[in-house]
Amino acid sequence: MCQLLGMNCNTPTDILFSFEGFHRRGGLTDHHADGWGIAFFEGKGCRIFLDDKPSVESAVAHLVRNYPIKSQNVIAHIRKATQGEVNLANTHPFMREMWGQYWIFAHNGDLKTFQPEAGCHFNPVGSTDSEGAFCYLLEQLRRKWCSAPQLDELFAEINRLAAEIRQHGVFNFMLSNGEVLFAHCATHLHYIIRQAPFNKAHLVDDDVTVDFSTVTTPHDRVAVVATQPLTDNESWTQLQPGQLLLFRDGAPLLVSSADS
Repeated sequence: MCQLLGMNCNTPTDILFSFEGFHRRGGLTDHHADGWGIAFFEGKGCRIFLDDKPSVESAVAHLVRNYPIKSQNVIAHIRKATQGEVNLANTHPFMREMWGQYWIFAHNGDLKTFQPEAGCHFNPVGSTDSEGAFCYLLEQLRRKWCSAPQLDELFAEINRLAAEIRQHGVFNFMLSNGEVLFAHCATHLHYIIRQAPFNKAHLVDDDVTVDFSTVTTPHDRVAVVATQPLTDNESWTQLQPGQLLLFRDGAPLLVSSADS
């Protein structure tokens, strides 16, 4: 299945270290070679890069690796196609506008029996189950609220919708509006919080080490979420199947219960 990567911070931060290891999973250290994408929120705007080539060979990935974009919320995805052709329209992450905000979504899984009806506000451009689930989720939220609700209400409704959709298959996903990051686990998802005192970290997928104490301030806090841990000398927390986490300012703010 696909690979997910997300970052949520309390101050604009670059994702170069994590992306250096992550992009190698797109055809080098793993077999996910059906396209990739990454989205960076910058204020109310969102900068998104997509390529239907393997990330390890992609000139766009090379650009991102050498372009230290700083953001408080980032979502990246490496695709292994299960539904839909390999093309740009089917490449994650997907973006839509709702409530005057850009929303970014990426999915790891396979929803073989999920065939929602066409929506009034949101419909897929491509042919993936992932984009269909994203549009369905937004459609239900938009029908319930004409403007953005309180965060705890939104969290509860997304948790309910995630439980509904995952009845149709595997539904690991990340979702962000540039202010918060939702991470939902169906099978595999891990996270780590980096904050003072900062230490060294070593990538799993490449022999690269960074000493975060030399590139951070004592007030920085960064949450990194990934399908599988990106480093081999840090303690990552594994989400449980059925759990939804909401990250804000580099830390979990709301956490749902796991499946019983």
